[in-house]
Amino acid sequence: MRPVRPVREPSPELRDGDLVLHGRVMPASNATFVGEVCGTTVVYKPVAGERPLWDFPDGTLADRERGAYLVSEAFGWDVVPLTFLRDGPHGLGMVQLWQEPAEGEEAVTIVRSLRERPGWLHVFDGVDERDHDVALVHEDSTALRRMAVFDAVVNNADRKGGHVLPMVGGHRYGVDHGVSFHTDPKLRTVLWGWAGGALDDEEVAGLEVVATALDAELGEALGPHLTPYEVEATRRRVARLLRTRQMPTPRGDWPAIPWPPF
Repeated sequence: MRPVRPVREPSPELRDGDLVLHGRVMPASNATFVGEVCGTTVVYKPVAGERPLWDFPDGTLADRERGAYLVSEAFGWDVVPLTFLRDGPHGLGMVQLWQEPAEGEEAVTIVRSLRERPGWLHVFDGVDERDHDVALVHEDSTALRRMAVFDAVVNNADRKGGHVLPMVGGHRYGVDHGVSFHTDPKLRTVLWGWAGGALDDEEVAGLEVVATALDAELGEALGPHLTPYEVEATRRRVARLLRTRQMPTPRGDWPAIPWPPF
């Protein structure tokens, strides 16, 4: 089994340099700003700007974003961009390196006909604002499969299509993980194209690394950001995936798709 790589942390300049805001991202549910630290573009989400949710404790979304980054680092798949907590113009918050998607690329989209995206995976059918039949599809790629496995581990309740960033060269970043790590099953995602399919050897190997890390350095690192019950629930989700060796399937007691899906 491969070793867990050291967590990549921000430079002293990123952690302590002046955070200058350039604008606010609209219409984000929570206060989200684009800014700059020492010439590096970042996203800043202050805890003070988090909207209260009925099913997550107030003031915990930034910590959950940091926790998602730590799990991504344990996998070694670079699903989540560098994410850390620091002070800013509106107080303590999450700061994440800005990632500029490749122009014209898509990983998740809406089509009129499945013939528009040969080889892509179908998720669901629906109608658009003009009552035309449409379907939500996503690509069948290693990078996106890894994101789906990662989402199952962190129990991501909000994997919208817009939270998948297609990068030049085929890499895909996942962003917006503030509603993750709940102890109850809450997986909501547009990446259901592999539901029930067998995990491949690399995905199993990644889960084995995370399982080991949760009992050591990853479990300790998550401690300041999640409750002990949430860390234990993460262990159980990893163990279940390793036991079944299958991608998760939608549950009937919780909506399977975030709304809106984009």
